[in-house]
Amino acid sequence: MGRLIFGHASLLVPCPTLARCVASLTMTEVWLQANRRVLAFGLAPVVLLAGFGALLLATTDATAFSILGYGLLVVSALLAFGILRQLGQPRIAYRPDEVLFHLRSGPPVAVPREVVEAFFLGQGPAYLPTVQGKPAETVNLVARLSQKAPEWMKVDVKPALGHWCEGYVTIRGTWCEPLTGEVIRRLNARLRELRTAAQEADHASAVPETVAKADDAATEHA
Repeated sequence: MGRLIFGHASLLVPCPTLARCVASLTMTEVWLQANRRVLAFGLAPVVLLAGFGALLLATTDATAFSILGYGLLVVSALLAFGILRQLGQPRIAYRPDEVLFHLRSGPPVAVPREVVEAFFLGQGPAYLPTVQGKPAETVNLVARLSQKAPEWMKVDVKPALGHWCEGYVTIRGTWCEPLTGEVIRRLNARLRELRTAAQEADHASAVPETVAKADDAATEHA
């Protein structure tokens, strides 16, 4: 058993569960942030909605208006919670042996590290209001996945955030940090580092096994 401590309270959990909790909290590496500026702008109408609800409660004694005021406060609180949650959530992150894509509600899509081959820039619809009758477009980030992993060829995601089909994961630039060549170089360099480290680890574990087999063969001949 292990113990998680929150302020003055504590919780006993099985050791494997504790290990996973600690790993998820301390070993997640952010690769691509969300577009915090756009999300922060989304708080403005929520604040106005909450202010209108509070105004109704402060200026009227009518039951109907009081119910409406409380309802507006509850709705605005839920909306604010959702936006604040998105502010703290990256679009792409990494934890040991898994690349995490936050493109839908709930937990991220966790793809094995070896399945993700490369990142590059693309272009596509921004899923924003049209400008002069023309659909708005944005620069997108595209992740190419290995064709040797058919189970990852298509995954359902939120269309406003991205698209996942035929082994290509598209993340709309509207909802992530500014996409530049430097961002792409950084992501691909990190992938190469992880790939090299995994190959070196596999080689290091294979050497003792080879030596052991050679010793066994020598013993048999002796």
